[in-house]
Amino acid sequence: MGVGAIGGWMGALLGQAADIELSAVARGATLQTLQLNGLQLTDASGSRRVQVHAEADPARLGPQDLVIIAVKAPALEGVVSNIGPLLGADTLVMPAMNGVPWWFLHGRNDAWAGHALRSVDPHGRIAQAVPPPHVIGCVVHASCAMLAPAHVKHHFGQGLIVGEPNGTTTPRLQALVTRLTQAGFQTTLSTHIQKDIWFKLWGNMTVNPLSAMTGATTDLLLDDPLVREFMSSIMLEAKAIGARLGISIDQAPDDRHAITRKLGAFKSSMLQDAEAGRAVELDALVAAVLELGELTGVATPFARALMGLSRVHSQVHGLYPRALA
Repeated sequence: MGVGAIGGWMGALLGQAADIELSAVARGATLQTLQLNGLQLTDASGSRRVQVHAEADPARLGPQDLVIIAVKAPALEGVVSNIGPLLGADTLVMPAMNGVPWWFLHGRNDAWAGHALRSVDPHGRIAQAVPPPHVIGCVVHASCAMLAPAHVKHHFGQGLIVGEPNGTTTPRLQALVTRLTQAGFQTTLSTHIQKDIWFKLWGNMTVNPLSAMTGATTDLLLDDPLVREFMSSIMLEAKAIGARLGISIDQAPDDRHAITRKLGAFKSSMLQDAEAGRAVELDALVAAVLELGELTGVATPFARALMGLSRVHSQVHGLYPRALA
């Protein structure tokens, strides 16, 4: 579900396997192209197409072994409202998305176990549509772009980190890792997938909204000492929240900045969304962190300032709903 850059890349790799029947839920030009010409992937080795059974109505596809959800966070509630026909008793649902997922506190055995994150699932509809036993966590480390509807360009990175929300190594997880690796992904089995999600978020939650607000590439943000200091302050707040949740980050903000700076004049995904007039993922990247801060008793004045400024900017430009989060 979601045949954009990441979803298209993942689908194309899986679709090359002779024993995998690839299906997709799509609409508009993407649906038409998939039905006529299949899914096209262009990478360093060339360009190729894979056949896909694409439908607008999930009921025409029926239960699947694995459902990959690769949409932007603002679209998630609407997308999963139609997921029911795809779910069988043993169907795995693997969201391949940025930010804090709705199931982030599932699988815990403490006071926060199963807490519903209203910042990312305000009405509880996502959790209702995708019951926790179906979920497999996933972190994607790859860069892709859309060249045209159903035509994906893969730039770099093949990494997938996958894990059960409760940290166990189950037969279904091991089987999934095997299949993903066979398809060409560099797959890592995680026994603490929330830590992997939090670590990726730790860098994204500052660079993304600040770049969307300013129009600046990451090098310009990091080369300004005041902006860099602001980013570091937010990251320290997030690091403290993670520590309360048992998710340690063994890195200083400056270490992460150095890694990001090596990317050069890089446009974040949120900046690309803003430039294209698409809704931005503020709730999954920032609001969820504020909610977890309140839950764990960690003050987040810098992250709150980031959320407020980003929210107003996004509302003015029609990229975020006017109702306050």
